[in-house]
Amino acid sequence: MTEVKVIGAGLAGSEAAWQLAERGFVVRLYEMKPQKKSPAHHCEDFAELVCSNSLRGDRLENAVGLLKEELRRLGSLILQCADATRVEAGGCLAVDRYGFSGMVTEKIRNHPNITVVSEEVTAIPEGPVIVATGPLTSDALSDAIADYFGGSEYLHFYDAAAPLVTLESIDMERAWFASRYDRGSADYINCAMERWEYQAFVKELANAEEAQVHGFEDSQVFEGCMPVEVMARRGEDTLRYGPLKPVGLRDPKTGREPYAVVQLRRDNAAGSIYNIVGFQTHLRFPEQRRVFTMIPALHEAEFVRYGVMHRNTFLNSPKLLDCTYADRNNPLVAFAGQMTGVEGYVESCASGYLAAVCMAARLNNEKIPNFTNMTAIGSLAQYISDTSVVNFQPMNINFGIIAPLTERVKGKANKNLAIANRALAHIEAMRNEGKA
Repeated sequence: MTEVKVIGAGLAGSEAAWQLAERGFVVRLYEMKPQKKSPAHHCEDFAELVCSNSLRGDRLENAVGLLKEELRRLGSLILQCADATRVEAGGCLAVDRYGFSGMVTEKIRNHPNITVVSEEVTAIPEGPVIVATGPLTSDALSDAIADYFGGSEYLHFYDAAAPLVTLESIDMERAWFASRYDRGSADYINCAMERWEYQAFVKELANAEEAQVHGFEDSQVFEGCMPVEVMARRGEDTLRYGPLKPVGLRDPKTGREPYAVVQLRRDNAAGSIYNIVGFQTHLRFPEQRRVFTMIPALHEAEFVRYGVMHRNTFLNSPKLLDCTYADRNNPLVAFAGQMTGVEGYVESCASGYLAAVCMAARLNNEKIPNFTNMTAIGSLAQYISDTSVVNFQPMNINFGIIAPLTERVKGKANKNLAIANRALAHIEAMRNEGKA
């Protein structure tokens, strides 16, 4: 049997290894943990969730909800484990962080076609290989990838993770359980702020002392995961139109919509730890405690993890990769995950899936499956390989990059649902024809 190397056991690498193994290939999965960890990683399991435990919206009217449903129907390992370890989070798919990673690890290690090699890879091996070392790629391998592509095409950006607090330390006299617009069950803890409280908080947040991060500049921050203090510096009301927006939330104690609301989302199955939604940060740890405890319901918060800043890296993929995530000059060397410019956990999983099934088809001398831009999976692949893109930046899945409908549908939600149904019909047709 043909052996395929997969480098990195994050979400993309784990998915890629699983799909190849399920198709009969011998897989050598290289993972540098536990011998070496990045600054943002804490556990030894595969597919570790760093920035959040949420895989975001689960409705088909939401583009990431469509992407998840496509992956479910295609036998995704990551979605199987996520569904098995989910915790309630309204209309989102959130998981027990450690239960999820533990299940992925167990399934990978127990697969008869997968051999896990615990060592750091510092050079691009000969193909067939899928490099899925993520946005936290080690310096040695980052340099090797840069050399492989000629150096100048390799880019960097920065990302941030939010702090975690214990449930018992939250002042529930100043907070309440609810989901926005009362959709789904009441799974978020909502911490209201009066106008004067919010204004004082934003002022201190904007002026708080940051941890030293070499090379960090606000212009390098990816808009989808921007540090909360950077948002505060962009204007007093920026946070009220972002993660602290009060729309759709009514404080049961006052009967009115608060001036601003900080939301907390469950981070483990027991419900004992909560994530401060949208509070990715690279403030110094003492500053995080000082400023974040200005939120009334968090005045005595116990922080089990402070937010951290870590370097992320990504390729200028439109110049380097094709729509199968493979090197345009050597299709037996492919890449997957956030290093390709797909942003988000589910998107990373989708890239790992597509890179693997296309590699399998290539090695079997079969026709490469064509998901097209009518599907969320195909749209992401076409986005990162679009040679017309001049200023390439990481992208979450969204309906804007999926092919529009040929007929007019009234209402945004109805239109999105129609696009989703069309995509799922395409996926089913591919499955029936044995092309997925």
